[in-house]
Amino acid sequence: MATTAGDVAAATPMKLTAVEDEQQRQLKKGIAELYDESSGMWEDIWGEHMHHGFYDSDTVVEIADHRSAQIRMIEQALLFASVSADDPVKKPKSIVDVGCGIGGSSRYLARKYGAECHGITLSPVQAERAQALAAAQGLADKVSFQVADALNQPFPDGQFDLVWSMESGEHMPVKLKFVSELARVAAPGATIIIVTWCHRDLSPTEKSLRPEEEKLLNKICSSFYLPAWCSTADYVKLLESLSLQDIKAADWSGNVAPFWPAVIKTALSWKGITSLLRSGWKSIRGAMVMPLMIEGFKKDIIKFSIITCKKPE
Repeated sequence: MATTAGDVAAATPMKLTAVEDEQQRQLKKGIAELYDESSGMWEDIWGEHMHHGFYDSDTVVEIADHRSAQIRMIEQALLFASVSADDPVKKPKSIVDVGCGIGGSSRYLARKYGAECHGITLSPVQAERAQALAAAQGLADKVSFQVADALNQPFPDGQFDLVWSMESGEHMPVKLKFVSELARVAAPGATIIIVTWCHRDLSPTEKSLRPEEEKLLNKICSSFYLPAWCSTADYVKLLESLSLQDIKAADWSGNVAPFWPAVIKTALSWKGITSLLRSGWKSIRGAMVMPLMIEGFKKDIIKFSIITCKKPE
């Protein structure tokens, strides 16, 4: 997939050509197959949360710290977005988890707030496993999961008072359509939280990333089934174009720095190697580019960003 960096906040056409439609179909198929293959391996080694952990900057952590860091990532995102946990009137009662993985965030948020949560994923394996875990944890009446496209969500307008996207935005081929759908399903006054991989913001004199930066991102894209990257500034412009309010963004790259070295360490363990071999070629190919994620972060090409906003009342 190309990773040409541009101002995606410009008016991106919603109507696709036949070629673009086929490209998106193939992308969605690849994403679904990647997570069908790899989710069981990930759960076996890392647990139910399929996202980065949040760490204090410049700290040394042990493998045992990583699962708690993933919970901390959820809590830090909620804190950044000022989502109330104490006020019974303000706390969320209906949540959508866009790109839900095996439902770790959905179940956590449902328990925390006593809310109903609906998770969507492109992976049938993930949806089935997420529902099984919900039942095992006594949450079958609170949480539900289905296979659905984040760019065409199967929900009515204004259904959710918390719209949650934890590391799914990087898979979205049309960022304007992605955030438009998040805003559409958000109720008036709802909070929208996007935690995602971005490329660095461009300087005022730049029109794109440097060729060597695009080359690195292209290698990652081909293995992780990612379309064009965008910057945090691009996301902010998109949200502004939709007249969303209280837009905030932050770079948490320093807070996720221990994550990829830990993933590589577990992948190189005997359990990791045997799990990879059982999972399939897509998982193996993804593992092979993990060092490039570390390189991208170290060179400040890749940014781990949080962007939050509210839908007007």
